[in-house]
Amino acid sequence: MNQRIFNILFIAILVTMIGLGIIVPLMPIYAQSLGATGVSLGIIFSGFSLSRIVFMPIIGKFSDKNGRKPFIITGLFLYALVSLFYPFAQSVSQLVCIRLFHGFASAMVLPIAMAHIGDIAKKGEEGRTMATFTLALFLGMGTGPFLGGLLNDKFGLKMAFFTMSLLSLMAFFITLLFLPEIKTHHQIKKKNISLRQILKNKIIRALFVFRMANAIGRGGIMTFLPILAAKFSILPAQIGLLISVIIFITGLFQRLFGVLADRYNRFYLVFLGSLVASISLMLFPFCNNFSQLLVVGALMGIGGAVAMPAAAAIIVVVGKETGMAASMSIFNMAMSVGMMLSPIVLGFVMDTIGISAIFYFAGIFGLLSNVLFLILMPN
Repeated sequence: MNQRIFNILFIAILVTMIGLGIIVPLMPIYAQSLGATGVSLGIIFSGFSLSRIVFMPIIGKFSDKNGRKPFIITGLFLYALVSLFYPFAQSVSQLVCIRLFHGFASAMVLPIAMAHIGDIAKKGEEGRTMATFTLALFLGMGTGPFLGGLLNDKFGLKMAFFTMSLLSLMAFFITLLFLPEIKTHHQIKKKNISLRQILKNKIIRALFVFRMANAIGRGGIMTFLPILAAKFSILPAQIGLLISVIIFITGLFQRLFGVLADRYNRFYLVFLGSLVASISLMLFPFCNNFSQLLVVGALMGIGGAVAMPAAAAIIVVVGKETGMAASMSIFNMAMSVGMMLSPIVLGFVMDTIGISAIFYFAGIFGLLSNVLFLILMPN
């Protein structure tokens, strides 16, 4: 593995994810200040994922032909630019447009960076390499919201957006100045595999199902767990700690289970991790206090830590035949589909049946998706 490429991309993605995480707890408040209703809030949050869904496979395909670095640095520069637009939005429609543009920029960064890491991963070490790299995502996602709250309380909302822009600009210069370009696999150019052909790959389909179900479950946690926890008179700080525990446990155990993914059957590890996470979702409504919620949340975090490195390792192996960036983009697109559907579908379940039903529904959906994963996965 080229350690220089790995270190540069790790730092760049960590900085970028911290910046992106800064605005996570602030966006609902900011959107409501512009007059957003419940429906328009859903559109604002879904717009980012929708844009990623549309552009990630296309950009991934171009990256396999034209290299990684130009797309990563372009995406990071656009990240920094679009971050400056947020404080000056005058309406909900303008905020939706900014989110769509932000999603477009995002489509150039994370999937292509993951493809770059996949290119340099040694055979037999795909799990360890991808698990170590995705630690940057979880550390950024866990740190960003806390930092965003502090910035908002001390300096105001605009400073949070300006900080996100500054961090993205730092990542841009780090990547521009120090990231070397490497050639992608020549056999991909010769075969010229289309996106339609890649989507016909049974392994890609199986991992798409897993990733989408995983995202729906995690989207339900982020959106609706605070509502469930409020029934037990749990303080907002404890709710934030609970969500951070799920994120950090998944991140901190990535490397351990990444090593296991290089030694044992990766398909079964994906199945086992998804099974644990799905059962954990269905246990949340049975909790009666913060301690019980914390234990179940930790169990769900471990489930994610078991499944994700194995799934990422499988994508790397497949990507070397079908196109690394295109395959990685489809893998990330599945996450965006799940995150986009989660607040809409689970919100409907809550309005129709109740808050507890959300977790039963998400858990059962995860179990059924796990069965479909095994069915789709070739022998």
